This record gives sequence, structure tokens and C-alpha cells, in this order.
Amino acid sequence: MRLVIAAIGQRQPAWAEAAYDDFAKRFPPELRLELKALKAEPRTTGKPPAALMAAEAQRIEAAVPKGARRVVLDERGTRLTTAALADRLRFWLGDGRDVAFMIGGPDGLDPALKTTADETMRLSELTLPHAFVRILLAEGLYRAWSLTVNHPYHRE
Repeated sequence: MRLVIAAIGQRQPAWAEAAYDDFAKRFPPELRLELKALKAEPRTTGKPPAALMAAEAQRIEAAVPKGARRVVLDERGTRLTTAALADRLRFWLGDGRDVAFMIGGPDGLDPALKTTADETMRLSELTLPHAFVRILLAEGLYRAWSLTVNHPYHRE
């Protein structure tokens, strides 16, 4: 099974890429974490935000594996504890489908793309830099996985 992060924004600081990579390599072969960093629409063209988000939504759609469970990251999504995310991960593993996490660009996700989500979750009530979101999601998923296999990484 794959956990795919389809995120707008290709260039992240080196420290952020290193931190993300550190967590991604910890996943077992049967549960791979993959990042699909997608080009953001230039914000200098004068296009309205709706047009920018629609163009970015097409890139996200192309990056999401066919048949994958779609999880939108949004500040209004469901708040999950690590234990609750571990429960979701157990369910997803039992379902057997890939899971795609969709992260929008500077203006967020296209509203039409949000309607295609199977689930909507939030990492925080704060607005976070995109570099942090990838790291927090990777770490949160790794910690949730560690709970599913009784790994000592998680301590309560």
C-alpha cells in the first residue's frame, strides 16, 4: 500500500526536504510514503485565485493514483489525535487501497476538488508553511504506523 502526498509546491528549503526524507525512509516496504511535489501556478499572472486553484487541482488529480482513498488536508477538517490517526491507518490498511493526501497551494484547494474527498483532516488549526505540512504529515503518519505495530516510537 502507498501513502501518497500530492502537494503543490516543488521547491522547499533543503532542511525541509531532509526532514521529510528522514521520515519517509522509515516506513516499511509494504507501506511506502511517496511525495509528489507539483508545480504551483505563478501568482504573477493576474489570474484570479479560483483559476489558479483550478489549474493546480488538475495537477493534483493527475498525481493521485486511480482508485485511491482521497484525504484532503484542510484547517476545517477532522482533528485527529495520534491514536485516532493510527485507527484510521488500520482501517486504510484493511481497505487495501492507496491513500492520497491532497495539499493545495498558497490559495488552498479548489472547492470542486475538495468535494471528491473521502475524508478531510487537519494537522493544526494554525496556518502552516507548506514545508512544515509535509514534515508534520510524514511524522504523524510514521508515529501512527508505529502504534499499529507496537513500535516503541510512540509513548503515551
